[in-house]
Amino acid sequence: MTEWVLTVSQLNEYVGRSLASDPMLRSILLQGEIGAFKKHVSGHWYFTLKDENSRINCVMYRQNTIHVRELPSEGDRVVLRGSAGLYTAGGAYQFYATSLEKNGQGELYLEFERRKERLSKEGLFDEAKKRPLPLFPRVIAVVTSKTGAVIHDINTVASRRDPSVQILIRPSLVQGSGAAEDIAAGIRECCSLSPDVLIVGRGGGSLEDLWPFNEEIVVRAIASSTVPVISAVGHEIDFTLADFAADIRAATPSAAAEIAIPERNALREQVQEFRNQLGSNAQKALLTCRQAVLGLEKRLHLQQPGLKLSRIKQRSTELTASMQQTAERYLLQRKEAVAVLAQRTASLSPSKVLARGYSVIMDGHKPVVSIRDLGEEADICFIDGTAHVKIMKRKEGNAFERFADREPGVV
Repeated sequence: MTEWVLTVSQLNEYVGRSLASDPMLRSILLQGEIGAFKKHVSGHWYFTLKDENSRINCVMYRQNTIHVRELPSEGDRVVLRGSAGLYTAGGAYQFYATSLEKNGQGELYLEFERRKERLSKEGLFDEAKKRPLPLFPRVIAVVTSKTGAVIHDINTVASRRDPSVQILIRPSLVQGSGAAEDIAAGIRECCSLSPDVLIVGRGGGSLEDLWPFNEEIVVRAIASSTVPVISAVGHEIDFTLADFAADIRAATPSAAAEIAIPERNALREQVQEFRNQLGSNAQKALLTCRQAVLGLEKRLHLQQPGLKLSRIKQRSTELTASMQQTAERYLLQRKEAVAVLAQRTASLSPSKVLARGYSVIMDGHKPVVSIRDLGEEADICFIDGTAHVKIMKRKEGNAFERFADREPGVV
């Protein structure tokens, strides 16, 4: 019996497929302590996860690390979600993590998702209920810790953008026992003062630190607020249920103040720009109207009866002069034609013919043009008289034939 010989690659590929096809090794939660943590320049994380007796190599790719709020370090106890597999090129069994939470936060995250879904179904996060912020707020209330940097950040932004805006601070617990109830009470108290805008926030922290802003009492207090609410909890990557309930979510408390308070100088510049644009548009409109009025005046002037009659008279005079010139040219042309015809007619008159040496034979009152029409007697007309002759002899034929051989001028 021939034994089946595998290559290293074939074995690793087989083991890798076996691990990948095992449903027990996919999408599992794995807890332990981080060791040998390394962040690669590509953005991938490589580390080990260990407990009292064992360890396993782990990798977390960049597309997953960007969703982790806080960079882990060696010694941190964490909960990973992912799957077990084999790195076939090195034959190394390892864990591929898709999410990472500090130990104890895995259940909090699941509770966050459950609570978010339930409150969303109630309509507390409905976008249609979001209110716009006032354009020129005069009073802004802030619910936050009295010891954090939030108050300083908001006051700094307010003094820079518009010192006339009044900032009302309602100190509150922002983490730990009783924080959620204190935050909700602070929201209700600020609403009773009817400020223009309410900012609810705190600095960054872990999911546990920010948890009061995920409590239902705080979410409902924000949703029922009578004034627009800006949620400014944590940093840009931190999201709480308060963010979804608020009218606007700001990445940081400073950003909340930037959103709520328009910059006075920028507004003045914008107003001046609008004023300049309005003046320019007004001038353009007046110029357009003036041109339109001038056009109408010109048209009205052209429609005056006297002016129209004057134009008709002028046109009539022009047409009369044109007709007269045309008639004169026509008469002149006719005169010239008649003169030419008269000259031609004169050149063809009998007297002109007789003057050239011709004579006319007349039989009574009719000219004789053929020898056959010639009688016994006839009259011959010359230029200077007539002669009566008797015909002695006739001969038909070419009358000039007998002169054809003679020299010119000899008869």
